[in-house]
Amino acid sequence: MVFTTNGIVLRTTRYGETSIITQIYTELFGIQSYIVKGVHQLTRRKPAQAVYFQPGAILALEVYHHQQKQLQFIKEFGWSYIYQNVLTDVKRHTVTLYIVELLQHSLQQPEAHVELFYLTKEVLQLTDTCQDAFIANLPIYFTLQAAAILGFQIQGEYSATTPWLDLQEGFYVSGRPNHEYVMENESAKATAALLHILPEQMEHIGEVVLNQNIRRNILQSLQLYLALHIPGFGKLKSLVILQEILSA
Repeated sequence: MVFTTNGIVLRTTRYGETSIITQIYTELFGIQSYIVKGVHQLTRRKPAQAVYFQPGAILALEVYHHQQKQLQFIKEFGWSYIYQNVLTDVKRHTVTLYIVELLQHSLQQPEAHVELFYLTKEVLQLTDTCQDAFIANLPIYFTLQAAAILGFQIQGEYSATTPWLDLQEGFYVSGRPNHEYVMENESAKATAALLHILPEQMEHIGEVVLNQNIRRNILQSLQLYLALHIPGFGKLKSLVILQEILSA
């Protein structure tokens, strides 16, 4: 059967001379792998179409889907959203690659997470259009929201009596845990402030003022938080690059 769905490209590898295999996070089916034939083939009537399958691209798709198959086929594809700045602006492009890699490490089963798909699509579009002052907090906010949707919502409130965030348990606590997986001080406070911003209020995340060191500490702590709760999560290669670019 043929289905119409939106999708976010996560990874693409060449297959033969003119074709590709692409991993796409789809609205209907979660992560799926597709073979797309002829996208590197240039003819007089049709330019090469590999540009559609860059990581982070948001596509409108018609796909064949068979539940028992690991490799699916795309019938038609086109832009669902056309980036204006992501491909030419280093900061925006780096944030996009971070979001894509986080999804690759977090979504390990081909099941639909529709709420996460819509959040990702909105954040990617914001990455393309938002003000520069806004963009630095987007990776932190997206990571917190993605963790919550996947079932790892951080609980409790930051306060003078609960100043430590126990990353192993996912709770703000009153006593320092007897392990190393802890966020504290300004990092714990700023994380709580971002947690209070609902997705429909996303325009306010730029109001949480963070310096480079706090932002770096929060991102490293959140990578650890996801690794503690998602088996095989590992480390994000894009995180080091992201931190360097955002501190420039």
